[in-house]
Amino acid sequence: MNLALWISAWVLAVVALVGGVSKTFVTKEKLAAAHGGGWTEGVDGRSVKALGVLELFAAVGLVLPALADRAPVMVPVTAACWVLLMIGAMVTHGRRGESGFVALNLAYLALAAFIAWGRFGPTPFSG
Repeated sequence: MNLALWISAWVLAVVALVGGVSKTFVTKEKLAAAHGGGWTEGVDGRSVKALGVLELFAAVGLVLPALADRAPVMVPVTAACWVLLMIGAMVTHGRRGESGFVALNLAYLALAAFIAWGRFGPTPFSG
């Protein structure tokens, strides 16, 4: 179980890192032109960048606290926050009729929920 939780956290951290880098450092216009980037049309550029920064923090929060053995409870807290972020993403893509992205966000949500459940519950980091 511990290995599955670690793998899940790393996979989700990579997803968050890629999304965070693109939203933080790629222009809103380039994001809007990319597949699945249409959601940026009605969103202020600063809001897109803020989401990117949140995703960068999530990438760090999913693994670094446990690796550094400093406040490892932040791993499941970060995963729980990711669940909320994915609910928002699902609503946004759902309103646009982008069912493929809703399904992808649901998969990320399930992964985050597994991490939060596992680390809050049966397999917490020993402190």
